[in-house]
Amino acid sequence: MSASQSALIIGATGQTGRHVLQNLLASPHFTRVAEYGRRLTPKEDITVGADKLEQKVIDFEKLQESGLSAGKWDVVFVTLGTSRANAGSAEAFEKIDREYVINAAKEARNPDPTVPQRLVYLSSTGANANSPFLYPRSKGLTEQGLANIGYTDTIVFRPAYLAQTHRPERRFAEDILGRFTGILSYVSSSVEIPISKLGHAIFNAGRLGSEALPSAVHATQEGKGDTKFTVINNAGALKLAEGKE
Repeated sequence: MSASQSALIIGATGQTGRHVLQNLLASPHFTRVAEYGRRLTPKEDITVGADKLEQKVIDFEKLQESGLSAGKWDVVFVTLGTSRANAGSAEAFEKIDREYVINAAKEARNPDPTVPQRLVYLSSTGANANSPFLYPRSKGLTEQGLANIGYTDTIVFRPAYLAQTHRPERRFAEDILGRFTGILSYVSSSVEIPISKLGHAIFNAGRLGSEALPSAVHATQEGKGDTKFTVINNAGALKLAEGKE
């Protein structure tokens, strides 16, 4: 890939996605940045890099009209996701969390398969395509679906509890869990990660690629043959967040 790159982010208005977008806009490494999604970051919230940002509202039910493939992006970041409660049903959750993600990544794939292109996806700890539970199963199936698309390099993040979020709705179960993981984080790097650090780690992974990841990240490989992908767990994301551009 070239020294200066283009980046597309899908899901930039989410808790982690907004930090990924901030890193992309502040980086001289990425000279062209696009934010595509159902909702977009308000113009007044963009304090740096606005001159290199392209924004476009898209309909995930009509991706052939989105123009995603026309951008020929060097790196595609996908931080799109939801919860069953917010989606309203298990069916709606899987449509947004898996179908929309995989289909958008397919549409954003460069039409020329010989051109190097990287995909970075925000998954979750415990992702497992064979899980009997909806959330980890959907994440695991999404990871496999993304690995099958044919990107040159696919990187998956599996963070644990996301700390320092600012949601419009109060989640009491999350509040309790957050207090517990906050205490445990003093003795373990596997239980939580601040969303600002996760956003920076995802940005760094997209910039560096699998082959250039620091050994301290302890990234692993999953899948077989052409469907292999790189996995970065919570502790690895914390290490990668320490890296400067």
